[in-house]
Parts: sequence; structure tokens; C-alpha cells
Amino acid sequence: MSDPNSPNRFNEETATYTVRGAETPDLEAGVAAIRNVLQTLPIRPGVYRMQDARGDVLYVGKARALKNRVTNYTQVTRLSKRLQRMVAQTRSMTIVTTNNEAEALLLEAQLIKRYRPPYNVLLRDDKSFPFILLRHDHDFARVQLHRGARRYKGDYFGPFAGAGQVRQTLNALQKLFLLRSCTDSFFATRDRPCLLYQIRRCSAPCVGRIDTEGYAELVSDARNFLQGKKTQVQAKLGEQMQAAAEGLDFELAAILRDRLKALTFIQGSQAINAEGVGDVDIFALACKSGTMGIQAFFIRGGQNWGHRSFFPAHTNEVPEDEVLTQFLMQFYEEVPPPKTIFVDRNLEEAKLLSEALAERSGHKVAIGVPQRGPRRRLLEQAQRNAVEALDRRLAESTTQAKLLSEVADLFELPEPPNRIEVYDNSHIQGTNALGAMVVAGPEGFRKNQYRKFNIKRPETIAGDDYGMMREVFGRRFARAQAEDPDRTQGDWPDLVLIDGGRGQLNAVKGVLEDLGIEDVCLVGVAKGPHHGRDGREVFHLMDGRELTLPVNSPVLFYLQRLRDEVHRFAIGAHRDKRAKAIGASPLDEVPGIGPARKKALLMHFGTGRAVRNASLEDLQKAPGVSAGVAQQVYDFYHAR
Repeated sequence: MSDPNSPNRFNEETATYTVRGAETPDLEAGVAAIRNVLQTLPIRPGVYRMQDARGDVLYVGKARALKNRVTNYTQVTRLSKRLQRMVAQTRSMTIVTTNNEAEALLLEAQLIKRYRPPYNVLLRDDKSFPFILLRHDHDFARVQLHRGARRYKGDYFGPFAGAGQVRQTLNALQKLFLLRSCTDSFFATRDRPCLLYQIRRCSAPCVGRIDTEGYAELVSDARNFLQGKKTQVQAKLGEQMQAAAEGLDFELAAILRDRLKALTFIQGSQAINAEGVGDVDIFALACKSGTMGIQAFFIRGGQNWGHRSFFPAHTNEVPEDEVLTQFLMQFYEEVPPPKTIFVDRNLEEAKLLSEALAERSGHKVAIGVPQRGPRRRLLEQAQRNAVEALDRRLAESTTQAKLLSEVADLFELPEPPNRIEVYDNSHIQGTNALGAMVVAGPEGFRKNQYRKFNIKRPETIAGDDYGMMREVFGRRFARAQAEDPDRTQGDWPDLVLIDGGRGQLNAVKGVLEDLGIEDVCLVGVAKGPHHGRDGREVFHLMDGRELTLPVNSPVLFYLQRLRDEVHRFAIGAHRDKRAKAIGASPLDEVPGIGPARKKALLMHFGTGRAVRNASLEDLQKAPGVSAGVAQQVYDFYHAR
């Protein structure tokens, strides 16, 4: 039990300690806050969070013995400059105990993902990994690209490095196994084969051109192919082609021949020879000029499913071994680990990492450094790719830094901008109106920070670009003032670009002045007198000046790229909203009516208008609609 007079508090239910300390921002106060927690800290495995005076998480760490580990932070002379800065900002700590160190490692990865602390190594990647999904919830299984949570029953194959590799493999599956790729609703409404059947990319199960058993055999072959059993599939296709030729069924023999050609082409197009390797992920780390890059290869069933480069954040003064360990835990927070992981160095915590990943995945995970054979060659290739990717990154960073410096000179900023926000609106004659914001910085576009704003205030007139901009900026910066008034979280822009001219700029400027914000640099980006045909935009500044840049100016190209990106994002978001509105039904407004009953009503009455005009007796006759639901629908439309 904790002392009730102590500044520390212990929650018995969650085994969580919260410790409060002094509020003065210096190293001595930070050490005092940490020493407070040591009074009640157990010698048990767990995770600790170090927090600043506002309660924001600075660092998440795990330990085999919490008291021993946290004690190290009070010995400031042995700490690196980075950790001394962290301790100086620490004003409280939260401790969570676990049953063992492996559990602590898993919890640490979860908390790092949730809080994104500034002193932790962070996997800076906003893209989820795509998988191929072979679904089980239909007699004629659909094969499709899948991202995100695993909501459907089926076989998931991946991860692939990107959507391009998935589409290439899906294209191969269509050629080889004639599996359907259409949605269930499209499948259910077909009365004749679609074009994919005509070009021999689908077996047309929707209209009975293949029976359930025949299609199940194709699905089994596709599963074998994705599991790396290509030789088995190739032999089976060869036997079937030979049998068709001997039976004088030359049309079938030609189809099977084309499928064999497709399989042979796929086998020959593998950029990496991984035959016999099985399922393995390969990671290699390169470090230059204080920047670290990690190259990942994904091999499944001896097939190369692509590779991707990662550049973790907050790696200054962090040992390479620790960076790679932290990276792997965060990487496998979302991606299921294979049974074998190859790395390019011996990790101090490899055994612990293996135990934690095995606990998460439900199977043994071996982590090691291959010494010879094809596995070693694959690792060496990953190492070469890591160095080359890092060289490209450093070259791009140098160019980007120069561009941002020139942007700062152009718009008279005190220093190169770390966060640039770009805004645009999209609508068609005022319908489905929305605003869009994209964010860029020294590392490029930050797509996980893009935002869209549905225009919803009653005072905003549909189609009024100035009014839409006023609403978007009012909501964006009112929220910024409420959530980060001291501007310490890095979410305030150093430069704001607006797709528009003097009118849009003045509208936005008025909104910020009403909020008391006068130090955000606003620039309107408008097409020139020839509507951009000469490639020259006009930049409207807050003091009334207008700037143009030479046609071949790198800064002009960069600012145009920012403007084009927000334009692309706004149009895409508008199309999604419009498509959703087109597919909406009047029954969506009726409370308590789910998809099944809505479908039953529409199938019975034909249209939403017919449902609205139906009598109570007619509603009760609809299949799958109870008397209570019928009364609810009738009252919704008539009891007004």
C-alpha cells in the first residue's frame, strides 16, 4: 500500500502508480520528481511513462526491475545529453507493472504507438500494409486487396510492401486461376458474364459457367500458389493441359497453356531469388550523418512480396541496436510476424523480443543473423539497399532543406518552416461541400495529418468559397487554441498556403484576427493572368504585395506541388462524399433500421418513395419486417 500522505498514488486495480513532483523547469526538479517515485516503486517488471508539467508523455520505457531501471535516471552525470534534457522536463511518472518482461515489451510498443513520445524511437510511417484476402464467407470466394482490421473470415496473405505488388499478384491470380474479384452485390445481380470472362480473367461463377466444386479447386490452387507451392501448381496445370490435348479439347488446352505461360512469367519476374527460404522478414540498418534507415524485405513461400525503406524518428544519441529493437516491436504491433526474422546484427534483446512476438502471434518466432547460403545473400542485398536508400534520403533532405530555406527567404519567415499547411475547398454547385488541409515539412508530406472539414454551419452559404474558407479556418484554429494554446506540440503551422487569391486571403485573415491570432504567415496562391498556362502563379501576401517567380524556379515547382497535393486530396475527398451520398437511401434516416431490414423493404417495395407512401398493412406484409418495425417505419414518415 502507498502512503496516503505521499505525492505518489497507487491504483490497486490497474497496478498503476502516478507520481507528482515540482513544477520548475530544471534538471534538479526532474530528478526530485523521479526520486519521489522510487519511494514506492517495486522491483518488478513493468513499463514507466515520464511526463512533463502538462502531463504530456515524454518517454515510454520498459524494465525487468522497475526500481533499478528508474534509479539510473537520478544519476545524471552518467546520462547522455538527450536523456538529461528528458529528465529536466520530467515532472511526473506513471508506472504499470506486468507479469514478466515480455509483457512489458509488448505494452511498451502499444504505449509508444498511442502517445508518440518525443524521446522514443518512432516508426514514422503512416501507411498500413496491404494484404491479399481470400475470403471464406461465400461459396465462390472473392480475392481482393485488404488493409486494416481483419473483419472478414478468410486467408490473409502478406504483408506486401505496397499496393503495386498486391495488384501485380492479383492480376496474376486472375490470369492463372480465374477467380472473381467483383463485390458480392455485383456478383448477385449478374445475368450474363462480364468483360473479365471474355478476356479469360474470370471463370464467371456468377452465371453458372463453373460449379461450386470446380471453383473450390481453383481456390485451392490459388491458396497453394500464395503459400509458395508454385511447382505443385505448375505440375498440375501441365497434366491438365496434356490431358486436354490428348482428348482433342484444344480450346481448353490453349487456356491451360496461357495459364502456364503466366505462371512461368511470374516465376521469372521475381526481383529477388528467394527459392527455398520460406516465410521470412529481413531487416538491415544503415547509419550516416546521424540519420538511420532500415530496409525491410518480405518473403513468403519463397516469393518476393516487395521491400520498403523506413527512416525512424528521434534516433539521435540512440544506439543502433536499440533503434532496431524498438523498430521491430513497433513494426509488428500491426503486422503479424513470420516464424523467422533475419537481422543484420546480433541484438542484445533478441531472446526477449522473440518471446514477446511469440506471445503476440501464437507461434514461435526465431530472430537471428544468417551466416551462409541464400539467406546470407538475401541479407547482404538488404544491407546494400539500406545504404542506397539512406544515401537517396540524405540527398533529398539536403535538397528539401535548401528549398525550405528559400521559401523562408521568399515569405520573410524567421527560419525555414517546419510545418506547412495548405488549404482548398471542393464542391459542385454547393453540393457535398468540404474543405481540405494537407501538411508538409522537412521530411515531405505528412499524410497521417491530412484533414477534411465537412461544411456544416448553417450560416455558410453553399458554394461560397469565402464563407467555406472562413468556416474551415475558424474550426481549425479555434481547436488549436483550445488544445495547444502554448504551441508546444508542433501542431501550429509556420506557413499557411491557401488555394485562392486576395479574396480568400482576406476572408481567412479576418477569421484569425477575430481569434486573436496575428503571427501566422498566410499566403494566397492564385493562377496568374494567363490562368497558369505560363506556369506562373501569383502569391498574395498579407501586406498586399504580390509576388511571382521565374518559370524555372525550384521554389515555384515546390509550391506548385504543395498546391496540387491539396487539390488532389480535396477532389478525392469530395468524390468519396458524393459517392456516399449517391448510394444513400431515404431509409437511412429511419432509426433502428439496419442493413438487412432496409434491404428487405427495398426488395419488397422497389424504391424508398414506395416505402414512404406504403400503408401500415403493406409494411407489415414485407418479408423479414415485424409488426413493431413496420409501425416504427410508418410513424417515422407519417407521425409528423
